[in-house]
Amino acid sequence: MNFLKLIRYQNLLMLALMQLLFRYGFLKLQNIPLALSDWQYGLLVLATVSIAAGGYIINAILDVATDSDNKPDAVIIGKSISETKGYNLYIGCTFIGVFIGFYLSNIIDKPSFASLFILIAATLYFYATRLKQSLLIGNLIVALLLSLSLLIVGIFDLYPVTFDENRPVMGLLFGILLDYAIFAFLLNFIREIVKDLEDVKGDSKQSMQTLPIVFGVKRTTKLVFGLSIIPIICVLYYLNYYLFQSGLILSTIYGVVFILAPLIYFTLKILPASQTKDFHHLSAVLKWVLFFGILSIVVISLNIKNHA
Repeated sequence: MNFLKLIRYQNLLMLALMQLLFRYGFLKLQNIPLALSDWQYGLLVLATVSIAAGGYIINAILDVATDSDNKPDAVIIGKSISETKGYNLYIGCTFIGVFIGFYLSNIIDKPSFASLFILIAATLYFYATRLKQSLLIGNLIVALLLSLSLLIVGIFDLYPVTFDENRPVMGLLFGILLDYAIFAFLLNFIREIVKDLEDVKGDSKQSMQTLPIVFGVKRTTKLVFGLSIIPIICVLYYLNYYLFQSGLILSTIYGVVFILAPLIYFTLKILPASQTKDFHHLSAVLKWVLFFGILSIVVISLNIKNHA
């Protein structure tokens, strides 16, 4: 159980579910060829999850001092799991992910794609060792890596079987993946800043240069308020232009109730927030919005199928 807590298994399950939903709740419902078989796609999910697990482990190893101030009950390295064992687990998880990525890249005759897994693993390492303490850079990297976990579905499952004859259809599907990746990036970027607000006391003791420490809590909450308006505008546009005007009423209602309404709630609550518990709650709200946002691809796909 301590190992599962160390690798943040809830986040890994969400990551795996996200990739599975896009494959089996979206791409599989389209009349298109896919590059990977089911078991090969399972390996792709395992590779992504393994590298992410390695990232969580190295981050936990190097964050013991900060976590001891912010979340002392959640510290595992040095208590339940030794630092040496932690490093061994990090190396093991990262190796598994990179090795599977190398294997899959050769399966689809794109050996250069293996560098993508190496790049992600290296970025997670440098994030934990150096970049996390840099102003906004760490937030951007975490958000980008989550987005990349969506794009990697298209890179490995669509791109290898894209030819001149099906390029328009494949381009449209990849564009939808890109839209969701951008949405995931926006939400996760905002959530990372909110998590910095939540951990401001412990981060300050460790002399970290997060946004709340440099600009102050109040100014940062105002910035988050402004940033939160961007996904609201995007969701409103998509709900109206792509769903409501297309007669997909069920999908529109779903989007309003499970995505738009919580986003508006978050925006209204972020300005008066000042306590750690407030920011923890708002971080959880964004996490649920992200989950229901990803789940919407299945709702929309089934709604289109039944509407046709």
